[in-house]
Amino acid sequence: MTEKLIRKVWIAVSAAILWGCGDASSYTAVDGVMLGTTLHITADMQGVSAQELYAAAMELDREAKASMSIFDPGSLLSRLNRNETDSIDRHIAFNLHLADSIGALSGGRYDVTVKPLVEAWGFAGRQAERHPDVDSILAFVGREKVRVEEGRLVKADPRVQLDFNSIAKGYTVDLLARLVESFGARNYIVDIGGEVRCKGVNRQGGPWRIGIETPFDGNMSDGEYVQKRIRLTDGGLATSGNYRRFYLDADGNKVAHTIDPRTGHSAVSRLLSVTVAAPTCAEADALGTMFLAMGADDALEAVRTMPDVKVYFILADGADGYEEYISPAMEAMIMQ
Repeated sequence: MTEKLIRKVWIAVSAAILWGCGDASSYTAVDGVMLGTTLHITADMQGVSAQELYAAAMELDREAKASMSIFDPGSLLSRLNRNETDSIDRHIAFNLHLADSIGALSGGRYDVTVKPLVEAWGFAGRQAERHPDVDSILAFVGREKVRVEEGRLVKADPRVQLDFNSIAKGYTVDLLARLVESFGARNYIVDIGGEVRCKGVNRQGGPWRIGIETPFDGNMSDGEYVQKRIRLTDGGLATSGNYRRFYLDADGNKVAHTIDPRTGHSAVSRLLSVTVAAPTCAEADALGTMFLAMGADDALEAVRTMPDVKVYFILADGADGYEEYISPAMEAMIMQ
């Protein structure tokens, strides 16, 4: 989540007729900014205006940032990281619980106490240290160094800090989907910064279609370069990659924002992009980061032990080429 709006908010309202699903329903579309990135909602709601839907989404935006933002110094998470409070809310509790579930699958590659390392390498709104003292920082990184007791966060070391950026956006997508359903929507897609939750069918009566970007370094386009399209009728979808948030160090080595918490260094491999479909967007978001942190070889090995996981990997193949891996459970979702 970023702390600044990146574009002017605009709201578009459109209606379409959905055929073949019983009663015809009008679809409402809302576009704007949420969590500092793009927001898109299309849903078959009746009796709710685009303005009402957008206002409700903005209330959720404020609630999510007030709890989980690492960029807002006044957020609950920021105050927990500064040891100004030890009380957690339902959002922090959920993020910790899911992080534990994903961490157990990761072999130590997924850990939400990674924030000091992320900052040392120049991400999370901080300037990169010229020569980060990784070994010293690793002394207070590790999920075992923090626990929850009766609704309070207990740290083994006061320097421990949490970073939920690998879950929070996907989790907020799920909250937004729940909000849309509370307005009576049976068919919808909600999208915050490319992370998606959908249900049912689109206005043409077909599955929702989501484009997966071609992961060349510096690709900041908005859907201009699409590698594959995925069809989805229920659940969450998230893509993680190291082709946007990175820099080259003094020796010309790529330093990306995904950090391996075991080594303390950037997790750069030929695995360029990871797309995961899961029952919730929060799960898809966290799993994508986990696989990316594993690197190509270990991620491919891990996926083959998870027959139900739905993943689409894009890997570097030579200087300019790409190799793709589609898990068996994902194959039916890929549009040719």
